[in-house]
Amino acid sequence: MSAEKVLDHHLDCFGRGDIEGIMSDYSSDSVLFLPDGVLVGKDNIKDFFEGLIEEFSKPGMSFDLKVKEAKGKAAYIVWSATTQDNIYEYATDTFVIENERVVIQSFAAKVVPR
Repeated sequence: MSAEKVLDHHLDCFGRGDIEGIMSDYSSDSVLFLPDGVLVGKDNIKDFFEGLIEEFSKPGMSFDLKVKEAKGKAAYIVWSATTQDNIYEYATDTFVIENERVVIQSFAAKVVPR
């Protein structure tokens, strides 16, 4: 499976709030770099996504995917969103994908509480 297909699956599952589908994209030793720390392992990454899914599933959410690129083992997205809780003015995720799994991901965003 190409990096683009893994990314498409990830985005589709996130949009549907499918936490198990999202987690199927990660391996037991995946690493997620965040502005406030690093999460290692599927269980820690799952906790992060459960919080996001909870926030993004509230009524009135809007999401705008501005850039989506995939080349070789790498994928990259730039997006903005508005939830009941926050305004994501500018957000970006970078993915390294090997053997059909996200092995490394970084996430950064300018988030303004509502």
